[in-house]
Amino acid sequence: MAHAKIIDGKALAADLTEQLASETQQYIDATGTPPCLAVVLVGADPASAVYVRNKGATAQKLGFKSIQETLPETTSQDELIALIETLNQDRSVHGILVQLPLPAHIEESKVINLIAPEKDVDGFHPINVGLLGAGDLDRALVPCTPAGCIRLAKTAIGDDLSGLDAVIIGRSNIVGKPVAQLLLKENCTVTIAHSRTKDLPAVVRRADLVIAAVGRAQMVKGDWIKPGATVVDVGINRVPAPEKGEGKTKLVGDVEFTSASAIAGAITPVPGGVGPMTIAMLMHNTLTAARRQAGIEPR
Repeated sequence: MAHAKIIDGKALAADLTEQLASETQQYIDATGTPPCLAVVLVGADPASAVYVRNKGATAQKLGFKSIQETLPETTSQDELIALIETLNQDRSVHGILVQLPLPAHIEESKVINLIAPEKDVDGFHPINVGLLGAGDLDRALVPCTPAGCIRLAKTAIGDDLSGLDAVIIGRSNIVGKPVAQLLLKENCTVTIAHSRTKDLPAVVRRADLVIAAVGRAQMVKGDWIKPGATVVDVGINRVPAPEKGEGKTKLVGDVEFTSASAIAGAITPVPGGVGPMTIAMLMHNTLTAARRQAGIEPR
């Protein structure tokens, strides 16, 4: 029986999107042009195609201009680099996002490093990583999923996360490390745990806030959770769902939801938790980037 408050990422993302829509209108009134997001997709990965479509649809709903560049799997690294350089120089484009993963013959880090830092709405460029690490959130563009995680945690805990014991499971550059920087900025005591951590359940059990971002389906069990803790589940794993019919699958997180929700104080569901917030934060970053490029102080 679930006792935990379910943190509704869809509702939170809808509220944020509504707020962004009115701020976008103010931006358009002030500058005469809409914020513009360019999304680059190389190849035909079905999951990536869905993400890109969702991003484009949300951007248009807000009144942004949305550009989608879909390139074939066979695109060379040089061709992709030439496109990014064109977008970098185009003053009407405020945000550039290259959908990952890229085909194996293209070096991801080289491509990310070429995106102009002020247009890097994913927050993956080394300059944005460095600004975040230095705690300079006024100049950094912060990765979307970590920023969404913090907002989700605050809906359960309140705006003051100061002094909380936060444990992050997973040390990726996309989620684990940046969310650690954001939690340090919020004055949490932060532990980054991972596959080599000794007695992982015991480490997680002391956390007031758990961010699970390890990419292993239902790895975190209910008895790992401290009673009343807040759990933000970043995992998106597709597992077989024979109960839905032969060959069917379902999405689950990195946390075993049923057992964890019986013990946690609040928990994000999968789907419907972190996912919608990631897209909302991408829109937030695009508007922030547009404001900065126009010399309007971002909110």
